Order: sequence, then structure tokens, then C-alpha cells
Amino acid sequence: MGSKWFTGGVVAAPQGRIQFDFILDGIRYRPSIKRPPSEANLRRARERLEAIKHQIQLGTFSFADEFPDYRFLPRLSGAANVRLCNEVFDDYLAHSEARLKRHDLAAATVRSYRKILDDIWRPRIGCLVFDQVRYSRLLRIADNRNWSKKTYNNVISVLKRAFDFGYRDRPLYENPARHLRCARMRKADRPKVDPFCMQDAELLIATLHRDWGEAQGNYDEFRFFTGLRPSEQIALAVPDIDVVNGIISINKARVYGVDRYKTKTGDDRRVQLCPRALAVLKRHLLLRARMAADGKIHHNYVFFLDSGERIENLGVAQVRWRRTLRCAEAALRKAVYRAPFVRELEPDGRQEHPVGRQTTWPQHGDHAAHVCGLG
Repeated sequence: MGSKWFTGGVVAAPQGRIQFDFILDGIRYRPSIKRPPSEANLRRARERLEAIKHQIQLGTFSFADEFPDYRFLPRLSGAANVRLCNEVFDDYLAHSEARLKRHDLAAATVRSYRKILDDIWRPRIGCLVFDQVRYSRLLRIADNRNWSKKTYNNVISVLKRAFDFGYRDRPLYENPARHLRCARMRKADRPKVDPFCMQDAELLIATLHRDWGEAQGNYDEFRFFTGLRPSEQIALAVPDIDVVNGIISINKARVYGVDRYKTKTGDDRRVQLCPRALAVLKRHLLLRARMAADGKIHHNYVFFLDSGERIENLGVAQVRWRRTLRCAEAALRKAVYRAPFVRELEPDGRQEHPVGRQTTWPQHGDHAAHVCGLG
């Protein structure tokens, strides 16, 4: 068998194969392909070898794509390494965690990325070679689940981000996830606001106070008449309130137990409290002062649990809200999962306070605060 200088790094191999000879990451490789070693095939193989060397210089060479039958493929390392989808997902999540430390991503965002990748995509494609995943397989996985449009879009969006991250090392190759399309959200697809009338609100407020005590009752009653996001309300601190002028400053939030020094939209705002909300706040501050005097409160947050500890997350409040709604469902004759918000009106029917216009954000779910009028 001649030297590389004479063969051009391509030689005829036994059993009707053509062998390539090149160096990658300082290691010599001699893979072969099943092709009759005719003069024309050897010439084309030399041309292909030059293209491979050029890809190695650019850093875009993929051993798995070029020689998928290479028997030592699982042992490769470095630039020649065959990456699994799990490894790409791990790298993407590590990058997201780094962005979180730089305050470039929210903790809730990173948590949702991890949950979607771990629960949906890892069990189905995690053990597959990343470069060999096809668009049809991704589409079949997405289409086989009975998701709402919003959930479908969230799942597809996270996958596309992870695949875009993985294919940045291979700019010359086609990313199959890029062709996945999110569902079109129309106005009719968004849940309609189902407001409580004042009578229903008063019934719920009384039930919450009776079932869960003054601390929980004040928390939910304050939400009814301010429209604050739950993450904003549990992060509300004593220095943020101006009882004399009836104003609260909303400039931070707490999401999944992590403090954020900005709101969901990133915009700070000052909310003028209506008389009912101000009355609730004053009553709650008296409760807070009594519990602090008893040595039960050692923080400066406005709302707290029955024990006096700060509300770390929305788990307890969410469970209590749901139970109270279920118990009151027959009396209210309304849907169970709705948000506690009403507009208080003057006796002549005019709106008494402008809070509704200040808090008109699109949000849904058990703890979403919707702007609504009397039913």
C-alpha cells in the first residue's frame, strides 16, 4: 500500500472498500466506506478527503455524518465526539444557569426550560445522536400529545432554543427543529374573563377569613381590590407602602421561591389604593404589629403565613384558594378556577378608583388577577 504522498490519503481496502487517512485533534483516523476502489471512485474519494480536511479546519466536521458506520464511533472524543441530545440539553441548561447568574434570565424561565426538557424531550430523544434527529420525528412527538395551543407553543419554543444552541457549532448543517411551527393564537383561544360580582366577592372573602384565619383572609381580600400579581404581593415590603397617602410601590416579585428585583414586565409602578384596599391594609398592619410584638415576625414583608413566617412561594395560598372555591362553588354557581378581582363602584355606578386601568395585564390561571367589572 503506497504512502500518503502517492495515494493522497485515500487507498483501496479489502472487501471492496475505500479507506481515508486524516488527522483530527492530533489523532490519526483511517475510516473506510463501502465503495468499489475503481480509479474514478478513488479520484472522487480524494476530492472528498480535501473537503473533509477543510471542514476540520473550519471546525464544522461531523464524524457521525461522514462515516456513520465507523465501528469505533462511540469511543470518539473532542471535536470528533458524537453528542447525544441529552448532552446538548445539559449544555444548554448550564448556559441558561450562567445567564441566570448574570441576571439575564429569570429563575422561573430557567425552571420552565428544565421542566420541559426533562419531562417531554429527554424521555423521547435524549439517548439519540443529536445530529441524527430528524424533523419528522420531532413533529410526530409534538403531534401525539393532546396539548392546548399555549402548552404546545411553550414545548416547541424550548426545544427550538435548545436545538439552535446545539447547531451553533455546526453552522453549515440544517437544524430540523427550526422548521417546527408554533400554533397560531387567536383572540378566541384566550380564556374569557369571568368576573365576580360584589356579592360573590364578599361571600368568598368572608369564607376565606372563616376557613383560614385573618392573615390568609387579608391576603386574598387585598388582592380582590388591588389586582396585584401574587408574585408581587408576597414580595411587598413595609418600606413599599405609604399608608398616609394610600399608595404602594410595586418594584419586585418573588417567583418559585426566588426574589426578583423587578416585576414581570420590568416596569415599576405606584398603585393608588381604593378605600376598601386601604382599610384591609391598615387592618393587616395592626395584625402584623401584634404578631411582631409576640416575637413571631422577623422580616419586613407585609404579608405572611399564620405562623408569622414570610410567604416563600404560592403553594399554600394556592391550595387554600382552590379549596375555598370548591366549597363555595354551589353557592356561587360559577367556574371554580377564577381570579379574585372586582371593581368597586360608587353608589351611582361610577368607578371609584382607577386600579383596573393600572393593572390590565393578560394573565390566566388560579392566581391571575383580571380586570373586570361587576357582574
